[in-house]
Amino acid sequence: MTLRFIGTTSESGDCPTLYEIEGSTDILIQGDRVSNPERLAQLRDVKESETFVTVPRDLLVRFAPRAERNPMVPFQEVAHMFREFKHTAFRLETRRGYATDRNGATWRRWQAGEEISVEPVNDWRRNVADQVAQGKRFERVRLVDSPPTEGQRFLLATGLGNVASGEDIRNLPRAEAERLGLPDFDFWLFDSRVVARFVFDEQDTTLGVVLSEDPAEVLAACQARDAAWHHAVRTAEFQRQVRSSM
Repeated sequence: MTLRFIGTTSESGDCPTLYEIEGSTDILIQGDRVSNPERLAQLRDVKESETFVTVPRDLLVRFAPRAERNPMVPFQEVAHMFREFKHTAFRLETRRGYATDRNGATWRRWQAGEEISVEPVNDWRRNVADQVAQGKRFERVRLVDSPPTEGQRFLLATGLGNVASGEDIRNLPRAEAERLGLPDFDFWLFDSRVVARFVFDEQDTTLGVVLSEDPAEVLAACQARDAAWHHAVRTAEFQRQVRSSM
């Protein structure tokens, strides 16, 4: 049973919290157990296996999914959104490594000790530069472990090249992200209107994305973006912090 964090109204990292049970339409609720005898006596048809928790109504209103989840589609089917968004494309990166990085030629040069901070302009960076020139914003927050994983150190090494193309890439310690209650999955958020949530296999390979315009999911993504952005550190400064701690 795989759980996907949906959201919480707690600011201290405590319960109550909602999770989606992947592969089903069920929601798992984490909250304080009800122990008041008078309240328990008023419950109906109680089974021995059941327990009961209390949650704020606001938690369900804000985070419980309200629509059928869309099917997963190949990432290529959403590629046009990186050209057609109107204002802001925001990415939250939560994984400790990505197969697309490990399978690339730049990864092999990095492992060989070559300098990779300045790489030739590719299609991604060319599009970023084009969109930023039109007044749009590409923003990204990457979670980083302590110490950083190999995959995270690679992204720190290549990050300034993307920044030079126009991306605003910032980094956030994973412990801080957990304190803030950020999601544990990757997504793109386009114009605060459409969420594209990534689906990975156990080898960090992207299987596809799930698009959603559900108000509850979009709101949760916007709140995660705002919290992450407020606490994240720009790439160049974060690189200096990591080097000074190693």
